[in-house]
Amino acid sequence: MMRTRPLKVALLGCGVVGSEVARIMTTHADDLAARIGAPVELAGVAVRRPGKVREGIDPALVTTDATALVKRGDIDVVVEVIGGIEPARTLITTAFAHGASVVSANKALLAQDGAALHAAAGEHGKDLYYEAAVAGAIPLIRPLRESLAGDKVNRVLGIVNGTTNFILDKMDNSGAGYQEALDEATALGYAEADPTADVEGFDAAAKAAILAGIAFHTRVRLDDVYREGMTEVTAADFRSAKEMGCTIKLLAICERAADGQSVTARVHPAMIPLTHPLASVRGAYNAVFVESDAAGQLMFYGPGAGGSPTASAVLGDLVAVCRNRLGGATGPGESAYADLTVSPMGEVVTRYHISLDVADKPGVLAQVATVFAEHGVSIDTVRQQGKDGEASLVVVTHRASDASLSGTVEALRKLDTVRGVASIMRVEGE
Repeated sequence: MMRTRPLKVALLGCGVVGSEVARIMTTHADDLAARIGAPVELAGVAVRRPGKVREGIDPALVTTDATALVKRGDIDVVVEVIGGIEPARTLITTAFAHGASVVSANKALLAQDGAALHAAAGEHGKDLYYEAAVAGAIPLIRPLRESLAGDKVNRVLGIVNGTTNFILDKMDNSGAGYQEALDEATALGYAEADPTADVEGFDAAAKAAILAGIAFHTRVRLDDVYREGMTEVTAADFRSAKEMGCTIKLLAICERAADGQSVTARVHPAMIPLTHPLASVRGAYNAVFVESDAAGQLMFYGPGAGGSPTASAVLGDLVAVCRNRLGGATGPGESAYADLTVSPMGEVVTRYHISLDVADKPGVLAQVATVFAEHGVSIDTVRQQGKDGEASLVVVTHRASDASLSGTVEALRKLDTVRGVASIMRVEGE
């Protein structure tokens, strides 16, 4: 039997995502009620600009006093889609204290203060759900947190930012330079006026922190994630990648060490083989590749941003939280029992593609090879091209630590025959 008294929902933020959440709550009201077992009612919408016309939303529900809204005491679920650290953090903890569960899409806040928010939710016996914080509409957090709860996840490798994937895909397919591809992404609405958060990897790093924490049952903060943007990737890098049968993606990589005692989380551009499933992810789409002991290799793919896709994830969480509310239960909270060490980037082991500008004369290759050997870095392949006294030397290594590679590059720069290091890129996905 369906309960007739509605569950009341407060919406914090009514921009691209928030307006879609409100629209779906209205247009799919009967379906949502049937799936939950009770109607859901939009009880208030907190915004910064109350005078703006919001189609489909009763102006009487609109307020600029978000604090008063979450303190009402009759709110069952608060949906937070305003983003940023404050006032979102205070509003969420205030909502818990006044009896509401929370659904959030706030990746930056969860990456920075997820442990404290989970603790606040647990203290008051409330839910904190955030599927929409990572990869938009793609079901990812719930599979990691629930479907794979009985498995051991060893690696999460993914494209989690649509803007950067669009830019790199454009550079790969058209030969365009970085700025040209960025300009097109901006014109099409894929890139913000200030694209720093995307192209410098801040957005992906926040998502990596959340994914690593869930996958490895360990607290991983944003500060634990190594971050490297993709603004220095050039058309020449793509040509080199194609010669290796690879393409270039900005990847979020979360790994468990072979001994099982530590984990790493990092975001950076990398070459991946064209045979890897992530190589075929085009445009502004996202995809995440998960490797676990029992399930093996899994891939999750779909639109990673945008109003409707993100709202889909928010509504999925809303249904789950409302069901818990009706049943007098709460869903999974933070799982950090493993408490594994988060290792620094220097300990990460991977392959490298290094392009050097060198003098075109006998003995150069031997000098370079000696430097690699002295630092314990094994060379896989070498390719040299020369003309008019100058040459380019491309070295692809076997797996080596970031620290040993850094020492190698520093020593190479000191050779008289090395004019400069044109590029260094990691090779992943093998």
